Amino acid sequence: QVQLVESGGGLVQAGGSLRLSCAASERTFSSYAMGWFRQAPGKEREFVATITWSGGRTYYADSVKGRFTISRDSAKNTVYLQMNSLKPEDTAVYYCAAASVYYSEPYYPGQYDYWGQGTQVTVSS
Repeated sequence: QVQLVESGGGLVQAGGSLRLSCAASERTFSSYAMGWFRQAPGKEREFVATITWSGGRTYYADSVKGRFTISRDSAKNTVYLQMNSLKPEDTAVYYCAAASVYYSEPYYPGQYDYWGQGTQVTVSS
């Protein structure tokens, strides 16, 4: 079973940057892709970005394109989310997730089998 541990959240002013990390406990063959989702108070969990372990194909939500970058380090079993030009509306708990199989549109929480505990990101205006 894959265990995921996020880190890197915190408080930042609008326009600032943060980098989230997600360390996976198992070799990457256990999962096909790794993603980031976020959930703000009173809202549903929403897709942010995903990257495949093989080939490094990336997917982004429209709301973060051009500001966020997802990357992976296969040797460290770690996925990163570099967040630049942060906005107050980016405030949420950010969750790392692992998908065991391929999906052509990996945008839905139900497609992911393993989840981290979440890390809070707060952007002040």
